[in-house]
Amino acid sequence: MQESDGKVFLVTGATGAIGKAIARQVAETKDAEVVLVCRDRHKAERAVQDIARASGNQRVRYELADLSRHDQIRVLAERWAGPLHVLINAAACTPRSRQETPEGVEMQFATNVLGYFRLIDEFSDILRASAPARVVNVASYWAGGLDLDDLEFIRRRYDNDAAYRQSKQADRMLTVAFAEKLAPYQVAVNACHPGDVNSTLSNNLGFGGHESPDQGADTPVWLATDSVGQLNTGRYYEHRRESSCTFGRDKRAVENLYQICASYSDADG
Repeated sequence: MQESDGKVFLVTGATGAIGKAIARQVAETKDAEVVLVCRDRHKAERAVQDIARASGNQRVRYELADLSRHDQIRVLAERWAGPLHVLINAAACTPRSRQETPEGVEMQFATNVLGYFRLIDEFSDILRASAPARVVNVASYWAGGLDLDDLEFIRRRYDNDAAYRQSKQADRMLTVAFAEKLAPYQVAVNACHPGDVNSTLSNNLGFGGHESPDQGADTPVWLATDSVGQLNTGRYYEHRRESSCTFGRDKRAVENLYQICASYSDADG
């Protein structure tokens, strides 16, 4: 068991296979307080009960928010009280047909990319005030095909696998962008590939999975609790090992993507 030393963790996607395992493993660390961000109240209540029972940690609770919606992320940050030491972005969706949020944004881009961007952005002041703090972005090695001119598959034919790969490339690039912007404030930002787990998400993409949820959660939890996740920033990891990320080395594309994401937030007010 690694020690959290009383850290507060926020975990998104915690009703999914990997996200729930991440939340439970984090709850098992010493003196941890774990907050799950969920869309569905009933699933959230069950997840909290399951995690508290399995970990023996009663300091587990949930907040409701749809992470495809900027207004709900903003309200979540505004009502947050106290410190936040570790933000773990693990929420993702892979709808098989093209869907849009009520704001008219393609669902995978809104959830998998803008959701990560907005959570880090809206919680940045809280993370800075809680420093040393860290962000763990659950990305994927299944990444690529980013089109900065068609992020929402308006011109391209929508394919959920292509949209997912694009979103995970974007997550790895945004990790580098935020790492540079938050480094002066002792907030580390790293990304990783979780294990290959049989989940609703992987099934929607046409894959199975040969690892358990606990195996899938291993690297994200390691980055969230081990000193390596605080000492290093802007890195990408697979199986607890740093892996070279060509996406993050394209500084111009990284900054362009950051500015595009910021423009969505500006448009929302």
